[in-house]
Amino acid sequence: MGADQLLPYLLAVLGSGAIAGAVFFIVGRRVERRDAERVGRSAAQQAERVLSEARREADQDKTQLLLGAKEEILQLRQSWDAEAKERREELERHQERVEERETLIDRKLNTLDERAKELDGRERALAKGERDLATREVETERLLVQRRERLEEVARLSATEAKKQLREELVETARSEAAATVRDIREEAKRTAEREAKKIIALAVQRVAADHSTESTVSAVPLPSDELKGRIIGREGRNIRAFETATGVDVIIDDTPDTVVVSCFDPIRREVARRALEALIADGRIHPGRIEEVVGKVQKELEQQLAEIGEETVYEMGIRGMHPELVKLVGRMKYRTSYGQNMLSHSKEVAWLAGIMAAELKLDVHLAKRAALLHDIGKVLTHQHEGTHVQLGVEVSTRYNENPVIVSAIAAHHDDVPHETPISVIVQAADSISGARPGARREAFETYVKRLSALEEIAQNFQGVEKAYAIQAGREVRIVVMPDEVSDATAAELSEKIARRVEGELQYPGQIKIVVIRETRAVDFAR
Repeated sequence: MGADQLLPYLLAVLGSGAIAGAVFFIVGRRVERRDAERVGRSAAQQAERVLSEARREADQDKTQLLLGAKEEILQLRQSWDAEAKERREELERHQERVEERETLIDRKLNTLDERAKELDGRERALAKGERDLATREVETERLLVQRRERLEEVARLSATEAKKQLREELVETARSEAAATVRDIREEAKRTAEREAKKIIALAVQRVAADHSTESTVSAVPLPSDELKGRIIGREGRNIRAFETATGVDVIIDDTPDTVVVSCFDPIRREVARRALEALIADGRIHPGRIEEVVGKVQKELEQQLAEIGEETVYEMGIRGMHPELVKLVGRMKYRTSYGQNMLSHSKEVAWLAGIMAAELKLDVHLAKRAALLHDIGKVLTHQHEGTHVQLGVEVSTRYNENPVIVSAIAAHHDDVPHETPISVIVQAADSISGARPGARREAFETYVKRLSALEEIAQNFQGVEKAYAIQAGREVRIVVMPDEVSDATAAELSEKIARRVEGELQYPGQIKIVVIRETRAVDFAR
């Protein structure tokens, strides 16, 4: 193909391509427009859907907000109503209280008015009474002057003499009335106190069942045969002398068959001698060297046993924290006696009685038991130290740091010093009960007779006493007085004075009854 042919071809091709391009462009634009329209419609639909959903959600939120606002308004209204109701009730209560106070004030005012009127009336009455009294005093003074003049004229006595006589009569009358009043008061107090005391003491005594024990100053040691008496005596008496020197006792060998008697006032020494002699008899070897060995061994065993007895006693009483030396002294009381009464049994009995009485009186039971157990601890030391058992008991209890209440009870249980605590009184009462019960103690005949004579002598030393008799083994003193010198009113005073003097001068277990007898006889003759 030539150039001139190619050019028209190319032009034709280019023209057809341009046309095709234009066609394609137009078609593409139309397609794009349709797509755009479709997208637009889709977007419009989408927007309309979103808008409708937004409206619907907005309507829902608006509804919820309205509901929430209504609920909140309702709650606020309920709260306000409740608060308003409470305030109204409070105001009503306050108003009621105000009204009550006003009513009370009105009543008090009325009462005060009535009292003021009453006081005014009393003042007027008092004023009138004072005027009347003044008038009566003047009249009385005038009458007294007239009476005095009349009395002087009739009695032929001066005013001073009449006053003296009248004063003596008044003093005697007042003394008689006072004695009668004191007697009545004392009797009433005794009835009340004795009733309560008997109740407490009876309860304590019923609850304590104590063994009756009486001990002597000798101990009998049985022998297998009389042949042993010669061995006990030894060649020229050397064995018996060695035994008596080692133990501090007296060995009595007489005609009593198969028996040797050990005598000593110290119960511990006597017990050591008895045990040592029994051990020597059982062993069969009796000579001075063996005697010293056995006696030393028995003494150590007895000391250990006494400490164990003290520990058992303290544990039985429920007492804690007592010094070991005091515990040993408590154990040593087992071999001490007072008027034949075993000291350990007596002290335990006193402790039980004091504990029961302290419990009834709501006092310290432990302290009462401890004080009662130690009240006679000084009697263990009287054989070795100077002083009374009360002084020794106070010293040893103070040395081992006992409670001051306990020391005071030990010091006052025989009224050597005043009682400072109720525990002290309880210990003294329990001690008297334990020592005074039948069979508890025995005393020497000489001491018994001396006490009876002293009782009668004390009573007869008082003015107005005619005769005095000690009866019922010294438990009662009956005093016959002269009726001209002792009146009924002063008889009670005399019995009290005699009782106080007996308490201060004599020592005795239990109590002594003082009975004053006054008899008036009127005698005449028919002729």
